[in-house]
Amino acid sequence: MHQGWYEAFQALGVEVFSYNLNDRLIFYSTALKDTHTQDEHGLPIVQQYLSQDQAFHMAMQGLPDVLLKLWPDVVVFVSAFFTTESTFALLRARKFKTVLIHTESPYQDDAQLQRAEMADLNLLNDAANIEKYLELGVPAYYQPHSYRPEVHHPREGGIDRDLASDLCFIGTAFPSRYEFFSKLDLTNVDVLLGGSEWGKLKKGDPLAQYVGTGVETEADCIDNTQAADLYRNAKMGINFYRREGEPEHENDVALAMGPREVEMAACGLPFLRDPREEGDKILHMLPTFGSPGDASEKLRWWLDHPEQRFHAASLAREAVIDRTFENAARGLLHRLEKL
Repeated sequence: MHQGWYEAFQALGVEVFSYNLNDRLIFYSTALKDTHTQDEHGLPIVQQYLSQDQAFHMAMQGLPDVLLKLWPDVVVFVSAFFTTESTFALLRARKFKTVLIHTESPYQDDAQLQRAEMADLNLLNDAANIEKYLELGVPAYYQPHSYRPEVHHPREGGIDRDLASDLCFIGTAFPSRYEFFSKLDLTNVDVLLGGSEWGKLKKGDPLAQYVGTGVETEADCIDNTQAADLYRNAKMGINFYRREGEPEHENDVALAMGPREVEMAACGLPFLRDPREEGDKILHMLPTFGSPGDASEKLRWWLDHPEQRFHAASLAREAVIDRTFENAARGLLHRLEKL
């Protein structure tokens, strides 16, 4: 998402600077210190120098200095999970126009609302609780998930057999998802599961046999480009929304499609849909499921009907064709002009 917005602003002629938070997080999280002891083999014993919270804090320490050097017209945060209160105070004091792109609605709206009151403009990935944001007296609007046309596009040429699958799912293995996939009947189906936490499944776990990416990854994560390659070489995809969230919001009724749905549709991959209001309107040509048994039955039907798969995938791609980051960035710039 960060990369998509960055590229979109550049394409629109905006001068953009990206704060390399990811690099800083890795640096401070992996810093080691010598304990001046040795193991049984005579090798030095080292341990992590900073705690996780300390690493987060240190990674953000450079931002105020960068802001004061660059003095930007607008500061855009994607998620802003690690942004400290003192940084927000600096933004206010120096009157930097601040935009927060919230990515975890409605699951973590309480935490996001605490940051939202410090912004000049809030963008929400789901409008389920948008009234609470508006009550802060800060402009807020729903921003649909977007895709990158140079990354998310249909396959050109033949299938890459190393990446091919009957069913592909890329996403974090939240407990609710693990439970759902455990209940699917995947007999004789070539399945590929990838993303954070799947690689931690122990040998012998029924789902462990499906974990693999066909590509080299770090910390069992798959970047967006790799995920798109896997989508293009699969016959079917599936979306299952996580059920985990802040206790206060676990039962909230989410409204919006997730990024996985938009990206699969843009890649030309037909998929089984976990029903949701926006998806039912925009991607009504794709099948929904109500239970693992229902999903298993419909998966087999669609695998057996390639012409219907191709037709539904074409309609789904057309339905999301305008949901590019460039269009989203253009809309944001227009709103900023009115602030």
